[in-house]
Amino acid sequence: MGAGSRHQGGVRSSTTVPEVAPYPWKTVTAAFLVVAAVLTTVVALANPYRRSPDVHPTLTGPAWLDGWFHYDAGWYLKIATEGYDYVPGQQSSIAFFPVYPMTVRALGAVLGDAQVAGTLLGALAGLATALVFGRWAWDRLPRRAATFAVAVLLVYPYAMFLYGAVYADSLFMLCTIGSFLLLDRRWFVAAGVVGALATAGRPVGTAVVVGLVVRTLEILAEDRRAAGGLVGSVEPGPGRVGWRELVGAVRDVRPRQLGVLLSGLGLVAWSGYLWLAFGDPLAFVHVESAPGWDQGVGPHTWFKLGYVELIQDGHYRTAALLTLQALACVLAVLLLPRVWRLFGWGYLAYAVVVLLIPIVGTDDFMGTGRYALAAFPVVAAAGHVLAGLRSPVLRVGLLALSGALLLVLTVMFGISFEVS
Repeated sequence: MGAGSRHQGGVRSSTTVPEVAPYPWKTVTAAFLVVAAVLTTVVALANPYRRSPDVHPTLTGPAWLDGWFHYDAGWYLKIATEGYDYVPGQQSSIAFFPVYPMTVRALGAVLGDAQVAGTLLGALAGLATALVFGRWAWDRLPRRAATFAVAVLLVYPYAMFLYGAVYADSLFMLCTIGSFLLLDRRWFVAAGVVGALATAGRPVGTAVVVGLVVRTLEILAEDRRAAGGLVGSVEPGPGRVGWRELVGAVRDVRPRQLGVLLSGLGLVAWSGYLWLAFGDPLAFVHVESAPGWDQGVGPHTWFKLGYVELIQDGHYRTAALLTLQALACVLAVLLLPRVWRLFGWGYLAYAVVVLLIPIVGTDDFMGTGRYALAAFPVVAAAGHVLAGLRSPVLRVGLLALSGALLLVLTVMFGISFEVS
């Protein structure tokens, strides 16, 4: 039943508005804290079984937090405490964008410990991400679907990066979702400014610029359709605007809408710094091909030959972890049509680009599991799918399976297996 169309005694009322349930901030917060407590306990118990050290800096925080500190965390801590360096042809810290490590540096100066600051920032940004994602879904989906969307986010197998891992994922997601929320309220400049934090936060930030621009055109097209008096016949919701209307909306762009282009300044500023400091504005791209990372552009990467070679060489455990990430990407791609139907062109554009960059840019799918987490419209679409399943057992079973995988992968992460 649509808003404003409740039937009473056979007469259609155009003034009755259904009650809107308030967003359950406290419930989402409590659910996040419960999962965070469980996973932190898991990594603390796993800590005595850590393999040989996989990070360079000496850890100075409480030992029970060490399980959250692996692999890329070492680079982030080094940046926070020592700054950036770049040696062409070698693995260098400029591969990691600055918003997260610089915030860790600032928070570490207050707390007196950069490791604690990194974990605390990751967890607090994760909580804020869960809250704003839930708010976003609550405004766009039926209540049950929104509830399942939050559940999918909280127990996604790679969601450990929201709960305290010293990685940039949670802060990036917070800035990304925040920018779209601001845009949907027509705060174009604010959306661009927050979006700039996202583009200076991770390499896939380019997807934020694309998504904000397309979503802005979509908003203008929706407004034009509404002004044309078509609301009564064909409601101009997400997914209802045709591509011709989307392109035609360019003529309606005014200076205030151009504020979303500020989102690109994060990447521009980062490239400018690299140019001034190291003479190479694209150093963050070039360093990916350094020995050890071996993620250069070319057929070896595009056709996932690194993944094939692992299987051929008998590294089956690593191949299994990579296969799980590849499966997450496949499922995300399959959900893209539903993203368009539910949320429209702008969110589809963001989801496509944020998935395409890691899928194309890695030769073995490593990292794509957590990169898929950033495709938050896909996560919401997965919640919509679960809510539509007829079998309660199947719905609960799928969430339980996802939660079990999250626990297993968190244990492996805690003992320093590279899970994503």
